[in-house]
Amino acid sequence: MRILRQFDSLLIDDFEESVYSYPDHSHTYFELVFIRSGKGMHHLNGNIVPYCDGNLFILTPGDHHFFDISISTHFTFIKFTESYYHNHRYLVEEASNYFAPSSINQLKLFKETRVELQDPFKEILKNTVENIVLYCEKMPDASFSPVIFFQLLSILNLLKTFALRIPERKSGAHPSSEAVSTYVHENILSRSKLSISSIANQFSISPGYFSKYFKRTFGISYKDYIGEYRLKLIQERLLSGNCTLREIADEFDFFDESHLIKSFNKKLGVNPKEFRNKALMNTIIK
Repeated sequence: MRILRQFDSLLIDDFEESVYSYPDHSHTYFELVFIRSGKGMHHLNGNIVPYCDGNLFILTPGDHHFFDISISTHFTFIKFTESYYHNHRYLVEEASNYFAPSSINQLKLFKETRVELQDPFKEILKNTVENIVLYCEKMPDASFSPVIFFQLLSILNLLKTFALRIPERKSGAHPSSEAVSTYVHENILSRSKLSISSIANQFSISPGYFSKYFKRTFGISYKDYIGEYRLKLIQERLLSGNCTLREIADEFDFFDESHLIKSFNKKLGVNPKEFRNKALMNTIIK
């Protein structure tokens, strides 16, 4: 099964098609799927759920799915990682708590069903999704926009209200990919908590088994995943313009600025300053 990975904190895909482009696949990020129009079946974690205009699906890391389209369908996919929440913690703290990974994971109750809101909430949801798509079409760097953050916050707030009506399912004996992904992303700045021995102990499994489990589940080695995710977060810190190299080096536990610069240059072929300058001039290819 194909596993889709996303290191950008936010991506919006808005498209219409008669035959779904992706076979059964899973991914490492959160995903809201809004059905703007169309009909068909959503194959989600082995379950088959019919969909139609106005339905919303929420997927969490490790879910697998695909759509069987019967009437040409207009989809809006809103994809985001835990880092999207962390990038906006400077906003109203009480509001941003709705975006905390632990809070988002409560929405896993919607995994094998669809969200069907009644008016006026149904119309509010539709308008909010359309606003997000329109903004992202017209404005660059939507990942850093407070406008988009609060639009998504309003959707999650609606979902949290309805989540209370759905009973939670029992978890299995093995750690879920969702739980592992959330733990990794929440502790990405702590090298000690991300050691193989620490994370294996967290989920009560052997270190050797965890390494194999992670590679099989996410399609990438644990070490490579941590490296790519940390690099993406560092890039986001640089592009935000809110952090100095010293602050970034301290946050990501580098020995000093030179250690950060050397590591960054080795992976991307440019130093942090060059990367930020090229990005500001819109000449760097992401």
